[in-house]
Amino acid sequence: MPPVGVVRCEPGELQPGGFLRGRSHAHDFLVLLHVERGGGTFQLDGRSWPLEAGDVFVIGPGQVVDSGGTDDLDSVACRAVFFPADVLESAAPGTFLSWRSHPLLFPFVRGVAGGAQRLRVPTRERAGFAARIAALERELDERRDGYNEAVLAHLTLLLVAVSRLAADVPDDLAVRDEPLLAAVFDAIEAGYRRPISLRDVADAVGLTPGHLTTVVGRKTGRTVQQWLTERRMTEARRLLATTDLTVEVVAGRVGYQDPGYFTKRFRRSHGVAPLEWRRAGRDPGGVRSDDTRRLLGHGPSDR
Repeated sequence: MPPVGVVRCEPGELQPGGFLRGRSHAHDFLVLLHVERGGGTFQLDGRSWPLEAGDVFVIGPGQVVDSGGTDDLDSVACRAVFFPADVLESAAPGTFLSWRSHPLLFPFVRGVAGGAQRLRVPTRERAGFAARIAALERELDERRDGYNEAVLAHLTLLLVAVSRLAADVPDDLAVRDEPLLAAVFDAIEAGYRRPISLRDVADAVGLTPGHLTTVVGRKTGRTVQQWLTERRMTEARRLLATTDLTVEVVAGRVGYQDPGYFTKRFRRSHGVAPLEWRRAGRDPGGVRSDDTRRLLGHGPSDR
């Protein structure tokens, strides 16, 4: 059997004693939770998260999930897809030195607290997103010839869709919430190539650093510095995948004057050093560089 599973949750099963088993628990595998209808709240690593139709929760290993004693989850219907961190690597052993360096698994390491993120599927795409998970579930249930390969293919397409949702997060937040977030992301976009600070971003939007930190944290679950670092890492990955620039040059182009500090930040985010990540992505047995270029070049956050 492929090391992939799908759990379907019908209304009422998220209550204590049902899907969440009424207690705190953590997994050593990756989880995608897609809310198809209904709403409510649940606890993820000590934080209350709202559940709404169209939500996709990206949950990394070690995140503590809890029903939190809530009693407003009767209407929620969802599907959870779970798989080990190395499931994509298993098809090409040695392709990636760390699961955190796999392009399709970045959403699991970029989230709040290093492994949780709430994404939104646009209304027009929800039926198709749900159909992808249903197709994956059907292959697992029927187990026809070639279903191992079919399961991994469906999972890969699902992770591509999730990666694209994650790439669109800044623009989605700016449009959905208020012009302030748009101004914050514009300031980050304009300045991430040079050394800038929280105060620089705050000055650009006319707020004090403390007030800006509070507002952005409340609305997005991340700090301004985390958004800035993510934008820099996105551009660093693009440069590493599509050019032969040295690490020193790449560091300078994404706002880090100290290449050693850049390497430390990159390793913290990806589990490997920049040159190791570049070599892994260009391994002939793994993800081809053309595929990596297309993936890393996608989305408004890479403009």
